Amino acid sequence: RRMFPTFQVKIFGMDPMADYMLLMDFVPVDDKRYRQYAFHSSSWLVAGKADPATPGRVHYHPDSPAKGAQWMKQIVSFDKLKLTNNLLDDNGHIILNSMHRYQPRFHVVYVDPRKDSEKYAEENFKTFVFEETRFTAVTAYQNHRITQLKIASNPFAKGFRDCDPE
Repeated sequence: RRMFPTFQVKIFGMDPMADYMLLMDFVPVDDKRYRQYAFHSSSWLVAGKADPATPGRVHYHPDSPAKGAQWMKQIVSFDKLKLTNNLLDDNGHIILNSMHRYQPRFHVVYVDPRKDSEKYAEENFKTFVFEETRFTAVTAYQNHRITQLKIASNPFAKGFRDCDPE
């Protein structure tokens, strides 16, 4: 499934003529597994120790690589990024354990044109973490209001709407 809500970022400060690759990965927030969301306490209930880590995968933005000028001219959306809980996935989707917490990480990689660019690999990327993007991976929404928000926001969910707003 596509991640909802979609990760979007506005970028500035790049060299307009240089090439950059944009990518994302996801790291566990803690070593816990959760069960349901407790509405009365506005928190997730811990159900035990985390399941074994899933294979670490990276999602490259499909426009990568591109010039800094292209990345900076508009909001960059990772709307093609797909998540799965299928450990046998061979489509390149990001594999996450359901009912575990994750922190998305956004990476900007400068495509260094120098012949010995591998020497500079440590300085040719920058990672950004936005704490407010942490989430619990679920296979079914735990809150009916989130379900309704997704149905209202998802152009592919028209069949689930009571009436078409247009």
